[in-house]
Amino acid sequence: MDDLTDRGPSSWHDAAGADTVRAIEAMLMVAVEPVPAALLAQLLECPVALVERLCDELAAAYEVAGHGFQLVCVAGGYRYQSHPDLAPYVERFLLDGQRARMSPAALETLAIVAYKQPLSRAQIAAIRGVDPDGVLRTLQARGYITEVARDQGPGQAILFGTTALFLEKLGLADLGDLPPIAEFVPGADVVEALEHSLRVDVDPPTAS
Repeated sequence: MDDLTDRGPSSWHDAAGADTVRAIEAMLMVAVEPVPAALLAQLLECPVALVERLCDELAAAYEVAGHGFQLVCVAGGYRYQSHPDLAPYVERFLLDGQRARMSPAALETLAIVAYKQPLSRAQIAAIRGVDPDGVLRTLQARGYITEVARDQGPGQAILFGTTALFLEKLGLADLGDLPPIAEFVPGADVVEALEHSLRVDVDPPTAS
């Protein structure tokens, strides 16, 4: 991408800097998963700080140029991804008869694991109120959750947590980037109104 590097920061203008930038682009273009800066630095035989700076400058240059893709840091590494503004077109391309959507039960279980991990099947069942075994198998098969530990209590139950693929799919650098769960919890007034509307009057009606 010579036209881009010609317009980039001055650090790209020398031959060594331009070659480093082009090498970063080439490696990230063929990478299947996000590539850590440390690995890029090792392969390029240059400092990690330089790789991180060049990636930041590349990302900014792509944004200014208005490309349909971005260079982002997610799940501990760098990767190319489509620009969020073009999500409707990408979703249409990917989902139109090519891949099945996740069921509401799977999404609910995945959210529980993401926010409460690590936790066991029994704990998930207690939260959802149903047996989660089938959904957990589906999420494991898709690579979104995995067995991360064993409970220290009786039975040593398997504990589940999310994977790097989960972070990658959501475009998150780490779990700290998840939106606060409080944003999805209704206020006390709403909970009280719901409870009142659903409450069953157990007292028998008074005879007139």
